[in-house]
Amino acid sequence: MIDAADYRRALGQFATGIAVVTTMDGSDQPCGLTVDSFNSVSLDPPLVLWSLDKRSGQLDAFCSSGFYGVNILAKEQVDISNLFAGLSDDRFSKVDWEQGETGAPLFKDALVCLDCKTETIIEGGDHLILLGRVVSIGAKEGEPLLYYAGGYRELAPSDA
Repeated sequence: MIDAADYRRALGQFATGIAVVTTMDGSDQPCGLTVDSFNSVSLDPPLVLWSLDKRSGQLDAFCSSGFYGVNILAKEQVDISNLFAGLSDDRFSKVDWEQGETGAPLFKDALVCLDCKTETIIEGGDHLILLGRVVSIGAKEGEPLLYYAGGYRELAPSDA
């Protein structure tokens, strides 16, 4: 049997970007959380996925809305990552956002915003995997916020 702490430590050796995934709940209120479990799946059609812990208080909103936004954070957005990793009720009052084509909250200052329609939700152990079709993209120049071995990191300067 695999020890959960060993498993978490081993997976922490894989560097990831940081995103805040967002949607609207049944009362038309924005909700969202910080994730590092985001992947591209397909170019044609444009599909992405991320996973959500089944114990999340936002599970119902993401499962019932039919859409979500992926806000990929820039290296200077550690504060936003930490804000959406916590439980503060007024998180959205501290970011500049607008609703995308699907209705998903998209951050105006994010490095990349992907507006997605949920295609399918897949059982994945103690998580659900949300597969979505990208319907619009917003991107700007910058460097990503990275996470590795339990902490935020930056890309090394290029010698090019």
